Amino acid sequence: MQAFYSDQFVLPLPQGHRFPMAKYAMLRDALVAHLPDIQLLQAPRASDAELLRVHTPDYVRGIADGSVPAAVTREIGFPWSEAMAERARRSVGATVAAARSALRQGIGANLAGGTHHAYADKGGGFCVFNDVAVASRVLQAQHQREGRALQVAVIDLDVHQGNGTARIFQGDASVFTLSLHGEKNFPFRKEAGDLDVGLPDGTGDADYLAALDAALLELDRRCKPQLVFFLAGADPHEGDRLGRLKLSFAGMQSRDQRVLDWCLARRIPLVLLMAGGYGVEIDATVQVQLNTYRVAYAHWQRWQSAQ
Repeated sequence: MQAFYSDQFVLPLPQGHRFPMAKYAMLRDALVAHLPDIQLLQAPRASDAELLRVHTPDYVRGIADGSVPAAVTREIGFPWSEAMAERARRSVGATVAAARSALRQGIGANLAGGTHHAYADKGGGFCVFNDVAVASRVLQAQHQREGRALQVAVIDLDVHQGNGTARIFQGDASVFTLSLHGEKNFPFRKEAGDLDVGLPDGTGDADYLAALDAALLELDRRCKPQLVFFLAGADPHEGDRLGRLKLSFAGMQSRDQRVLDWCLARRIPLVLLMAGGYGVEIDATVQVQLNTYRVAYAHWQRWQSAQ
Protein backbone atom coordinates (compact mmCIF):
# COMPACT_ATOMS: atom_id res chain seq x y z
CA MET A 1 0.00 0.00 0.00
CA GLN A 2 1.40 3.35 -1.05
CA ALA A 3 0.91 6.61 0.87
CA PHE A 4 2.20 10.00 -0.27
CA TYR A 5 3.39 12.80 2.00
CA SER A 6 4.38 16.47 1.70
CA ASP A 7 5.00 17.35 5.34
CA GLN A 8 8.53 18.57 4.61
CA PHE A 9 6.90 21.82 3.43
CA VAL A 10 6.09 23.54 6.72
CA LEU A 11 4.24 26.84 6.45
CA PRO A 12 5.69 29.84 8.33
CA LEU A 13 2.52 30.48 10.35
CA PRO A 14 2.17 33.28 12.92
CA GLN A 15 2.63 32.42 16.58
CA GLY A 16 -0.61 31.01 18.00
CA HIS A 17 -2.12 30.10 14.62
CA ARG A 18 -4.83 27.50 15.18
CA PHE A 19 -3.91 25.19 12.30
CA PRO A 20 -2.07 22.11 13.66
CA MET A 21 0.65 21.89 11.01
CA ALA A 22 2.69 19.43 13.10
CA LYS A 23 0.08 16.67 12.72
CA TYR A 24 1.31 15.67 9.25
CA ALA A 25 4.87 14.84 10.31
CA MET A 26 3.51 13.20 13.45
CA LEU A 27 1.29 10.93 11.38
CA ARG A 28 4.17 9.93 9.13
CA ASP A 29 6.30 9.13 12.20
CA ALA A 30 3.43 7.06 13.63
CA LEU A 31 3.11 5.07 10.40
CA VAL A 32 6.85 4.37 10.36
CA ALA A 33 6.66 3.15 13.95
CA HIS A 34 3.42 1.15 13.82
CA LEU A 35 2.71 0.26 10.18
CA PRO A 36 6.17 0.01 8.63
CA ASP A 37 4.97 -2.07 5.67
CA ILE A 38 3.09 0.91 4.23
CA GLN A 39 5.28 2.40 1.50
CA LEU A 40 5.75 6.12 2.19
CA LEU A 41 6.58 8.19 -0.89
CA GLN A 42 7.27 11.87 -1.37
CA ALA A 43 4.42 13.64 -3.13
CA PRO A 44 5.01 14.89 -6.68
CA ARG A 45 4.13 18.45 -7.69
CA ALA A 46 0.84 19.03 -9.44
CA SER A 47 1.48 20.78 -12.75
CA ASP A 48 -0.26 23.91 -14.00
CA ALA A 49 -2.01 21.77 -16.60
CA GLU A 50 -3.42 19.52 -13.88
CA LEU A 51 -4.54 22.42 -11.67
CA LEU A 52 -6.15 24.18 -14.63
CA ARG A 53 -8.50 21.25 -15.16
CA VAL A 54 -10.42 22.69 -12.19
CA HIS A 55 -9.03 26.07 -11.14
CA THR A 56 -9.12 29.36 -13.02
CA PRO A 57 -5.89 30.66 -14.62
CA ASP A 58 -5.90 33.84 -12.51
CA TYR A 59 -6.19 31.87 -9.29
CA VAL A 60 -3.46 29.36 -10.18
CA ARG A 61 -1.16 32.22 -11.22
CA GLY A 62 -1.95 34.23 -8.09
CA ILE A 63 -1.06 31.37 -5.77
CA ALA A 64 2.08 30.59 -7.76
CA ASP A 65 3.57 34.09 -7.72
CA GLY A 66 1.98 35.60 -4.61
CA SER A 67 -0.17 38.10 -6.49
CA VAL A 68 -3.37 36.63 -5.08
CA PRO A 69 -5.33 39.38 -3.23
CA ALA A 70 -5.00 39.58 0.55
CA ALA A 71 -8.75 38.98 0.91
CA VAL A 72 -8.29 35.58 -0.76
CA THR A 73 -5.50 34.49 1.58
CA ARG A 74 -7.54 35.66 4.56
CA GLU A 75 -10.37 33.39 3.45
CA ILE A 76 -7.91 30.52 3.04
CA GLY A 77 -6.53 31.17 6.51
CA PHE A 78 -2.84 31.00 5.56
CA PRO A 79 -0.56 33.92 4.67
CA TRP A 80 1.01 33.52 1.24
CA SER A 81 4.56 32.21 1.08
CA GLU A 82 6.57 30.13 -1.36
CA ALA A 83 6.19 27.20 1.04
CA MET A 84 2.41 27.66 1.07
CA ALA A 85 2.25 27.61 -2.74
CA GLU A 86 4.57 24.60 -3.00
CA ARG A 87 2.78 22.62 -0.29
CA ALA A 88 -0.57 23.24 -2.00
CA ARG A 89 0.79 21.80 -5.26
CA ARG A 90 2.33 18.82 -3.50
CA SER A 91 -0.89 18.06 -1.64
CA VAL A 92 -2.76 17.91 -4.94
CA GLY A 93 0.05 15.89 -6.53
CA ALA A 94 -0.15 13.42 -3.66
CA THR A 95 -3.85 12.82 -4.29
CA VAL A 96 -3.32 12.37 -8.04
CA ALA A 97 -0.54 9.85 -7.31
CA ALA A 98 -2.66 8.10 -4.66
CA ALA A 99 -5.56 7.80 -7.12
CA ARG A 100 -3.31 6.16 -9.70
CA SER A 101 -1.99 3.82 -7.01
CA ALA A 102 -5.54 2.96 -5.95
CA LEU A 103 -6.49 2.01 -9.50
CA ARG A 104 -3.50 -0.36 -9.59
CA GLN A 105 -3.58 -1.77 -6.05
CA GLY A 106 -7.05 -1.16 -4.61
CA ILE A 107 -6.14 1.52 -2.07
CA GLY A 108 -3.83 4.55 -2.26
CA ALA A 109 -3.42 7.29 0.32
CA ASN A 110 -2.41 10.89 0.91
CA LEU A 111 -1.24 11.72 4.43
CA ALA A 112 -2.85 15.14 3.91
CA GLY A 113 -5.40 16.15 1.24
CA GLY A 114 -9.14 16.43 1.38
CA THR A 115 -9.02 20.19 0.75
CA HIS A 116 -12.73 20.37 0.06
CA HIS A 117 -13.39 24.05 0.81
CA ALA A 118 -11.47 25.23 -2.28
CA TYR A 119 -13.57 26.47 -5.20
CA ALA A 120 -12.44 26.85 -8.80
CA ASP A 121 -11.51 30.51 -8.29
CA LYS A 122 -10.72 30.75 -4.57
CA GLY A 123 -9.72 28.84 -1.48
CA GLY A 124 -11.15 28.77 2.02
CA GLY A 125 -11.01 27.02 5.37
CA PHE A 126 -7.29 26.12 5.17
CA CYS A 127 -7.78 24.76 1.62
CA VAL A 128 -5.84 26.28 -1.31
CA PHE A 129 -6.51 23.95 -4.26
CA ASN A 130 -9.18 21.24 -4.38
CA ASP A 131 -7.14 18.05 -4.60
CA VAL A 132 -10.08 15.67 -5.02
CA ALA A 133 -11.55 17.72 -7.88
CA VAL A 134 -8.22 17.96 -9.67
CA ALA A 135 -7.43 14.27 -9.25
CA SER A 136 -10.91 13.32 -10.46
CA ARG A 137 -10.50 15.42 -13.60
CA VAL A 138 -6.97 14.18 -14.28
CA LEU A 139 -7.99 10.52 -14.01
CA GLN A 140 -11.19 11.05 -15.97
CA ALA A 141 -9.21 12.72 -18.78
CA GLN A 142 -6.75 9.80 -18.81
CA HIS A 143 -9.61 7.31 -19.08
CA GLN A 144 -11.25 9.38 -21.81
CA ARG A 145 -8.05 9.28 -23.86
CA GLU A 146 -8.22 5.49 -23.57
CA GLY A 147 -11.84 5.48 -24.75
CA ARG A 148 -13.34 4.78 -21.32
CA ALA A 149 -15.45 6.68 -18.81
CA LEU A 150 -14.63 6.94 -15.10
CA GLN A 151 -17.48 7.33 -12.62
CA VAL A 152 -16.26 8.86 -9.36
CA ALA A 153 -17.83 9.08 -5.91
CA VAL A 154 -16.65 11.35 -3.10
CA ILE A 155 -17.47 10.08 0.40
CA ASP A 156 -16.75 13.13 2.54
CA LEU A 157 -16.84 12.33 6.26
CA ASP A 158 -14.99 15.40 7.45
CA VAL A 159 -17.17 17.17 10.02
CA HIS A 160 -17.39 20.23 7.73
CA GLN A 161 -19.41 20.11 4.53
CA GLY A 162 -17.32 19.94 1.35
CA ASN A 163 -18.76 23.11 -0.13
CA GLY A 164 -16.06 23.67 -2.73
CA THR A 165 -16.23 20.11 -4.01
CA ALA A 166 -20.02 20.20 -4.17
CA ARG A 167 -19.97 23.47 -6.12
CA ILE A 168 -17.33 22.31 -8.61
CA PHE A 169 -19.28 19.14 -9.44
CA GLN A 170 -22.83 20.51 -9.35
CA GLY A 171 -24.73 19.21 -12.36
CA ASP A 172 -21.99 16.74 -13.29
CA ALA A 173 -23.33 13.18 -13.36
CA SER A 174 -19.81 11.70 -13.60
CA VAL A 175 -18.98 12.65 -9.98
CA PHE A 176 -21.31 11.87 -7.07
CA THR A 177 -20.69 13.89 -3.89
CA LEU A 178 -21.79 12.53 -0.51
CA SER A 179 -21.18 14.64 2.59
CA LEU A 180 -21.99 13.66 6.19
CA HIS A 181 -21.30 16.73 8.34
CA GLY A 182 -22.27 18.93 11.26
CA GLU A 183 -25.33 20.85 10.12
CA LYS A 184 -24.55 23.97 12.17
CA ASN A 185 -20.79 23.86 11.68
CA PHE A 186 -18.59 25.64 9.13
CA PRO A 187 -19.22 26.48 6.31
CA PHE A 188 -22.32 28.33 7.38
CA ARG A 189 -23.47 28.61 3.76
CA LYS A 190 -23.56 25.07 2.41
CA GLU A 191 -23.48 24.13 -1.27
CA ALA A 192 -25.87 21.50 -2.59
CA GLY A 193 -24.12 18.19 -3.22
CA ASP A 194 -25.71 15.02 -4.55
CA LEU A 195 -26.32 13.66 -1.05
CA ASP A 196 -25.95 15.93 2.01
CA VAL A 197 -26.61 14.59 5.50
CA GLY A 198 -26.50 17.29 8.18
CA LEU A 199 -26.11 16.11 11.78
CA PRO A 200 -26.93 18.00 15.00
CA ASP A 201 -24.25 19.04 17.46
CA GLY A 202 -23.46 16.29 19.93
CA THR A 203 -24.22 13.37 17.60
CA GLY A 204 -22.60 10.23 19.02
CA ASP A 205 -21.53 6.86 17.69
CA ALA A 206 -24.88 5.11 17.27
CA ASP A 207 -26.72 7.92 15.50
CA TYR A 208 -23.73 8.78 13.33
CA LEU A 209 -23.19 5.20 12.18
CA ALA A 210 -26.90 4.77 11.47
CA ALA A 211 -26.83 7.91 9.32
CA LEU A 212 -23.73 6.64 7.50
CA ASP A 213 -25.33 3.24 6.85
CA ALA A 214 -28.37 4.96 5.34
CA ALA A 215 -26.18 7.23 3.22
CA LEU A 216 -24.17 4.30 1.85
CA LEU A 217 -27.41 2.50 0.95
CA GLU A 218 -28.54 5.60 -0.93
CA LEU A 219 -25.17 5.92 -2.65
CA ASP A 220 -25.43 2.29 -3.73
CA ARG A 221 -28.87 2.97 -5.16
CA ARG A 222 -27.90 6.10 -7.07
CA CYS A 223 -24.31 5.58 -8.22
CA LYS A 224 -22.01 2.78 -9.37
CA PRO A 225 -18.58 4.35 -8.94
CA GLN A 226 -15.34 2.99 -10.35
CA LEU A 227 -13.23 5.10 -7.97
CA VAL A 228 -14.00 6.47 -4.49
CA PHE A 229 -12.31 9.38 -2.73
CA PHE A 230 -12.76 8.93 1.04
CA LEU A 231 -12.21 12.04 3.16
CA ALA A 232 -11.58 10.42 6.53
CA GLY A 233 -11.55 13.61 8.61
CA ALA A 234 -10.55 13.13 12.25
CA ASP A 235 -12.71 16.06 13.32
CA PRO A 236 -15.95 14.19 14.13
CA HIS A 237 -14.01 12.79 17.12
CA GLU A 238 -15.21 13.91 20.54
CA GLY A 239 -11.77 15.36 21.32
CA ASP A 240 -11.80 17.79 18.38
CA ARG A 241 -12.05 21.47 19.26
CA LEU A 242 -13.82 22.42 16.03
CA GLY A 243 -15.94 19.33 15.40
CA ARG A 244 -18.85 19.55 17.89
CA LEU A 245 -19.76 15.89 17.35
CA LYS A 246 -19.16 13.13 19.91
CA LEU A 247 -17.69 10.10 18.18
CA SER A 248 -15.40 7.90 20.27
CA PHE A 249 -12.21 6.30 19.00
CA ALA A 250 -14.20 3.09 18.49
CA GLY A 251 -16.94 4.98 16.63
CA MET A 252 -14.42 6.59 14.31
CA GLN A 253 -12.86 3.21 13.57
CA SER A 254 -16.32 1.73 12.87
CA ARG A 255 -16.94 4.61 10.46
CA ASP A 256 -13.77 3.78 8.53
CA GLN A 257 -14.56 0.06 8.57
CA ARG A 258 -17.99 0.67 7.03
CA VAL A 259 -16.64 2.75 4.15
CA LEU A 260 -13.77 0.39 3.39
CA ASP A 261 -16.03 -2.67 3.65
CA TRP A 262 -18.49 -1.02 1.26
CA CYS A 263 -15.75 -0.43 -1.31
CA LEU A 264 -14.07 -3.80 -0.87
CA ALA A 265 -17.34 -5.71 -1.27
CA ARG A 266 -17.82 -3.97 -4.64
CA ARG A 267 -14.13 -4.07 -5.63
CA ILE A 268 -14.06 -0.29 -5.95
CA PRO A 269 -10.59 1.29 -5.65
CA LEU A 270 -10.40 3.81 -2.81
CA VAL A 271 -8.27 6.94 -2.33
CA LEU A 272 -7.76 7.72 1.36
CA LEU A 273 -7.42 11.38 2.41
CA MET A 274 -6.96 12.76 5.92
CA ALA A 275 -8.91 16.04 5.61
CA GLY A 276 -9.50 17.90 8.91
CA GLY A 277 -8.45 17.21 12.47
CA TYR A 278 -8.05 19.82 15.21
CA GLY A 279 -7.82 17.91 18.44
CA VAL A 280 -7.58 19.69 21.75
CA GLU A 281 -4.72 17.25 22.14
CA ILE A 282 -2.97 16.83 18.79
CA ASP A 283 -1.99 13.31 19.81
CA ALA A 284 -5.69 12.37 19.73
CA THR A 285 -6.00 13.55 16.12
CA VAL A 286 -2.96 11.52 15.13
CA GLN A 287 -4.33 8.46 16.94
CA VAL A 288 -7.62 8.72 15.01
CA GLN A 289 -5.66 8.93 11.76
CA LEU A 290 -3.37 6.04 12.69
CA ASN A 291 -6.44 3.93 13.44
CA THR A 292 -7.80 4.83 10.00
CA TYR A 293 -4.58 3.59 8.42
CA ARG A 294 -4.75 0.35 10.40
CA VAL A 295 -8.19 -0.34 8.92
CA ALA A 296 -7.08 0.72 5.44
CA TYR A 297 -3.96 -1.44 5.48
CA ALA A 298 -5.95 -4.50 6.58
CA HIS A 299 -8.35 -3.90 3.68
CA TRP A 300 -5.47 -3.45 1.26
CA GLN A 301 -4.15 -6.85 2.35
CA ARG A 302 -7.59 -8.39 1.77
CA TRP A 303 -7.75 -6.76 -1.69
CA GLN A 304 -4.37 -8.25 -2.59
CA SER A 305 -5.30 -11.72 -1.34
CA ALA A 306 -8.45 -11.68 -3.51
CA GLN A 307 -6.53 -10.89 -6.73
